Amino acid sequence: MLRPQWILALLLALIVAAVFAWLGRWQMDNAIRTDAHETSQFETPRPLSDLAEPGAPVTEAAAGAVVTVPGAFRADDLRVVAPRDNAGERGAWVVAHLVTPASDDGEGSHLAVAVGWAPDEGAAERVVAQLSSDPEFTGERELEGRFMPSEGPTVPEPGQDPSLLESMVPAQLVNLWNGVDGPAYAGYLVMHPTGDASELLDTAGLDPIDSVAPEAPESVNWLNVFYAIEWIVFAGFAVFLWFRLARDAWEKEHELQLLEAADGVDSSV
Repeated sequence: MLRPQWILALLLALIVAAVFAWLGRWQMDNAIRTDAHETSQFETPRPLSDLAEPGAPVTEAAAGAVVTVPGAFRADDLRVVAPRDNAGERGAWVVAHLVTPASDDGEGSHLAVAVGWAPDEGAAERVVAQLSSDPEFTGERELEGRFMPSEGPTVPEPGQDPSLLESMVPAQLVNLWNGVDGPAYAGYLVMHPTGDASELLDTAGLDPIDSVAPEAPESVNWLNVFYAIEWIVFAGFAVFLWFRLARDAWEKEHELQLLEAADGVDSSV
């Protein structure tokens, strides 16, 4: 194995093994794919009416998608949801009731909108009082935001106000709203600071709520995994083949030496 030709053969085997190992890694990288295209579809704003229907459950295609929706807020249906974390800090959400334009049957739909974040419940309550008395708050708007499925309801503690909101449950909000004369969406909207929504947040002194995109789905191609394992086996076989050839050459030389030694003994006798 220390002879020049076998050292060169070892270097060649290592180069071949490295190429095979790289091919195995390439196959493994292709085996687990993140569907970035599907994620980009979530981030492209689309009309809410294209993804969800009032009164219907939130589908996988709609949950977490950025949507646009027209409508007007109801000044008498502002609520505070707390506690709510935002950028690592705990505070409260100001939640509003949006009524979409009337459809052909003469009824609009109802949507819960998380408007913005306040550092504490007291600040959120002051914003509610401010917006309730602001006539511009109830004007027609075109909102953009992330459509989210309902959270799980929380059971109030004994003696606690049963109307206290600690989670975003549109069905619970509908029971607190006034004048709900049409279907309501099962999910809620996290409002983005775009268009006149940015001015609304500045006027109210609220921070935009964190809007986290859903993680891209991953898929595993098992055929690529099988190919990756094959390339790793080939890499190991390349080194083993060098060892086997070197050992065969050594065994052949050793046998020849034994035969020559035996012939020498016979001739001397």
